[in-house]
Amino acid sequence: MAKAPAVRGPKRGWLSNMTDTNLLTSITVVVFLVMYLFAIVVLQEGFLKPQTLFNMMNANASLIIISCGMSLVMITGGIDISVGGVTALVCMSSAVYLDQKGGNVVTSLLLSLCIGLAFGLVQGYLIAYLEIQPFIVSLAGMFFARGMTTIVNTHTINVQHEGFVALKNTRITVPFLGSYNKAGNYVDAYIEIGVVVALVIVALLFCMLKWTKLGRSFYAVGGNRQSALMLGINVRRTTFLSYLICGILAGIGGYVYFLHVGSGSASHASGAEMNAIASSIIGGTMLTGGVGNLIGTLFGVLSLTLIQNIVSSVGLDQPWWTGITIAAMICVFLIMQSVIISYRKKVLLNSVSGGKTG
Repeated sequence: MAKAPAVRGPKRGWLSNMTDTNLLTSITVVVFLVMYLFAIVVLQEGFLKPQTLFNMMNANASLIIISCGMSLVMITGGIDISVGGVTALVCMSSAVYLDQKGGNVVTSLLLSLCIGLAFGLVQGYLIAYLEIQPFIVSLAGMFFARGMTTIVNTHTINVQHEGFVALKNTRITVPFLGSYNKAGNYVDAYIEIGVVVALVIVALLFCMLKWTKLGRSFYAVGGNRQSALMLGINVRRTTFLSYLICGILAGIGGYVYFLHVGSGSASHASGAEMNAIASSIIGGTMLTGGVGNLIGTLFGVLSLTLIQNIVSSVGLDQPWWTGITIAAMICVFLIMQSVIISYRKKVLLNSVSGGKTG
């Protein structure tokens, strides 16, 4: 007896086959490349040199690390606005320790990690196990960190420790990407140590989110906490770990920031938490949780920096123009995310209904 031919639904397009995370990440990467191409073609000067891109990374290596931690907690459906305060506290504590207490580079790094770890432990416990709202807990953490920074020292400290200065001035040459200066001399392209640290952290966390059980748990908790519980995921522990990792990354990011500026000040990293949130959103991490990619976060930071450089290059040097542009950019990405995700869900529903009726 001949078999009846199999009934097939309509062929699904590329949009239906992509996950929300990959789709939003792809959009961020494409938007960054288009903006950079625009800067090269229209503005030209400066953007033609590879060192311009490397300088963007040198100046924002700490923000990349902090934004990765922010993305982790946002993926689980939370928020952490204490990261800027932790960065300032790390800088000031390390500066005082190195210049006034006779410390060394290794122990100052351990001190920074301990500060980040302490904030991650306390805030993670209050949010995950006592179920206090993340915004309230991290707001208190932000005020506490800024206050402690002033208690440690009220004045700006420019670190003169020899070992630290040597590490700060270390440059890693990038072969074949140098350029000629106005005097006609060839200058090698370079990156700072902080950039290497940032890229390694992005790679490690990307692999963790994509291929480990913990990474999948982050997405599950952010997507739907009740469903995650039904799947046997320890929601409280997963939430706690996201804030713990975010705190540690804030400590590392704070030290990378310290390496870049070489000083401690109560005003350091002012607004860093807002830039981290903006970078995560631009990178495709949704505030509702369950969607995000650290490659997107990396390009989110670069996009944020690039738009600032473009605004400055066209002659709009006043700080409010940068703020207005960033605000518009965040709104555009939020609207874009909402429209594309809604359209994609509609396409998937049509595909399913078409398959059933075909």
